[in-house]
Amino acid sequence: MYVKITQSGPRRYVQLVESYRDETGRVKKRTVATLGRLDRVGHELDAVINGLLKATGREALPKPAAVRFDSARSLGDVWALTELWKSLGFHHLRQIFRATRHQIDVEALIRVMVFNRLCDPDSKRGVLRWLETVALPGLETTAIQHQHLLRSMDALIDRQHQVEAFLARRLQPLIDQDLSIVFYDLTTIRVEGQAELDDDVRQRGLAKEGLIARQFMLGVVQTADGLPIYHEVFAGNMAETKTLLGTVNIVLKRFRRVRRLILVADRGLLSLDNLDALHAIRLPSGQALEFIIAVPGRRYHEFVALLQPFHEAHCCAARQEIIGELTWNERRLVIAHDPVNAARQTQRRRQKIAELETQAAQWADKLTAQDQGRSQRGRKLSDSGAKARFYQAVCEARLSQILKVDLQAELFSYQLDEAAQQRAELMDGKLLLVTQTPDLSAAQIVERYKALADIERGFRVLKSEIEIGPLYHRLPQRIQAHAALCFMALILYRVMRRRLKAAQVALSPERALEILRQIQYHQIWLDTDQPLTGISTLTSTQHEVLDALNIKTPTASRALAVS
Repeated sequence: MYVKITQSGPRRYVQLVESYRDETGRVKKRTVATLGRLDRVGHELDAVINGLLKATGREALPKPAAVRFDSARSLGDVWALTELWKSLGFHHLRQIFRATRHQIDVEALIRVMVFNRLCDPDSKRGVLRWLETVALPGLETTAIQHQHLLRSMDALIDRQHQVEAFLARRLQPLIDQDLSIVFYDLTTIRVEGQAELDDDVRQRGLAKEGLIARQFMLGVVQTADGLPIYHEVFAGNMAETKTLLGTVNIVLKRFRRVRRLILVADRGLLSLDNLDALHAIRLPSGQALEFIIAVPGRRYHEFVALLQPFHEAHCCAARQEIIGELTWNERRLVIAHDPVNAARQTQRRRQKIAELETQAAQWADKLTAQDQGRSQRGRKLSDSGAKARFYQAVCEARLSQILKVDLQAELFSYQLDEAAQQRAELMDGKLLLVTQTPDLSAAQIVERYKALADIERGFRVLKSEIEIGPLYHRLPQRIQAHAALCFMALILYRVMRRRLKAAQVALSPERALEILRQIQYHQIWLDTDQPLTGISTLTSTQHEVLDALNIKTPTASRALAVS
């Protein structure tokens, strides 16, 4: 007796067939029972099979296992960040918060929010949704609530000075002790909300985009190779020059082992008061603080008499970048002149002036025609309207020092200041740097300053990949805590960049995390209290990224938290 599959038309059937011999001894087959259509036969036959097994003294079939697959979770990116966090020693932050009044694991919650800024930046409530999609090593996430995240931010600010000192100690081995060049710059971060609070850092000021907006200012200090070492939050309407000295003094206190320090700062931070005060600062070693600061464009007119001979002697016939040096207020004034950029700036300014003068001539002709009673197309134009519109156009073109509109005159008129235009063209393509560093050549000074562009890239990372703003926090301490979380995320980002570059892996940190995110954690339940777990098979690219970051391969045997 055996089972046979037969077909009738398009359908197939399961039949129980036996063989027998007829009267003549020939072997024949006959159907004992039809068990049903093959496409519909399921567990209903288990009872028949178990009955036959029982009749023959055998064990019944085991019940089919109930298999349940949990949703796969991203593991590779948070694994790499966790190992990086530990390699920097940041997990020892828990020692700072151990004696606080908070009953939550503040270090773990800070770590969660920092990782979220790098993997999938979102609001603090969005962090909870993100936790449902990742497998964080060694962290139970099921009990984390929104209020826990806010309480941990409060604890971070309560111990802000201790945390900053801790980070400085951890970053100290990564900084060159003999010759450290640090860069300082500020950016503006947009905030939302209209409520006014005491000590509110959300103030209206001129944003980097050129608009008046409610904002706060973020100052960042970083090393020559892009490692951020300090940050500070300022009110959104604070003058940039007033932020410099306090920041420099704090950095010197944090990094007392540095024997030489050259500060490189952008144009908005130059003032005579700043220069004198910076010159008076002494390092713990007794050596003077050195600086390289760019001259802002609004002050170029102060250097016309000094630069005119240099320009005529070296710049007029230049076909490639010229770097020279003069003396200004007993300090070195380094000049870099780019003839290509100078020609482009001059041509763009002249073209804009010509366009504005053409527009002014059209309005003047229309006003004259109106005075003479001749009809003109369009709305009637007044002298006051023409003055206002032309003045606005001149200001938007940033040519108010060259095209001067007489707003007090009864009739529409303006004047082209040719001397101001010549002064502007004299400064086209020039970079002016003030320094008192004695042993660097003019070319080296320019090279150091141009490296300041890397801090601008850091600000772009803060605003794009880490998404520091726009900010919806209302309380000043929450804004400061959010900035601190984003600053720690920037440290991890730059350490990743340094390791990838050292390993000659041509990937950005965000692309590396994207590749590692495809390493996923899987969990399967098979009628047991303990699930089967595993991770995706790693590709050669993922192995290469982990090796470049000096991070070991993740394994399912390590403790993983899955809610």
